Amino acid sequence: MDYKTLGIIGAMDEEVERFLLRMDGNVETVKAGIRFREGEWNGKRVIVCKCGVGKVNAAVCTQLLIDGFGVEAIVFTGVAGAVHPELNIGDIVVSTDLLQHDMDVTPLGFEKGVIPYAGESVFPADPTLVEAAVAAGESLYPGLTRTGRILSGDQFVANRDVVAGLYREHQGACVEMEGAAVAQVCRMNGTPFVVLRSMSDKADGSAHVNFPEFTKLAAERSAAIVERMLGVM
Repeated sequence: MDYKTLGIIGAMDEEVERFLLRMDGNVETVKAGIRFREGEWNGKRVIVCKCGVGKVNAAVCTQLLIDGFGVEAIVFTGVAGAVHPELNIGDIVVSTDLLQHDMDVTPLGFEKGVIPYAGESVFPADPTLVEAAVAAGESLYPGLTRTGRILSGDQFVANRDVVAGLYREHQGACVEMEGAAVAQVCRMNGTPFVVLRSMSDKADGSAHVNFPEFTKLAAERSAAIVERMLGVM
């Protein structure tokens, strides 16, 4: 694993600011309203960007990184709501694969989550990047890192019954709003990727309790793991 040019995406400022402060150089380019910051980290060319919330923003950003900057691999870092009952705030999930939980064309005979006529629903992350992320996570936060399926949808999940359904139907570890779009675009382009999420809430309606504080903690943990990964990629 020897990537020369890497893309790092986060949806919010808290998820990318650590990289902007620490990488050498910071050349800004704006494409489609998204600010891409280009610099150097550990001898590698790194492009960092805040895509904004939601799957469309994430997809546009990912394609621009591939076409406009020639990134060889993409890492998405950020926070998520816990779906797996054993996950707690601050725990980290490294994606084994990703699925759009709000893709639903069941009235036409497709299984829930399946993209019509494409025949795809689950997008596997790159095994080597997954391994590197898990190793970095365990070295920084022993016992708090696990692999699992990450679910994405254009909705903020905050209902215990919905969470139970996502776990039952899709065996998801956590839920967020961008990762599966990044995964699908990377799959279409043959670009290796991995998504890292640290839990900021339990996706059960309690997110309003200290959400800014928990988001900052979770975002820092996810970013720290990516930072550690950059040393071995």
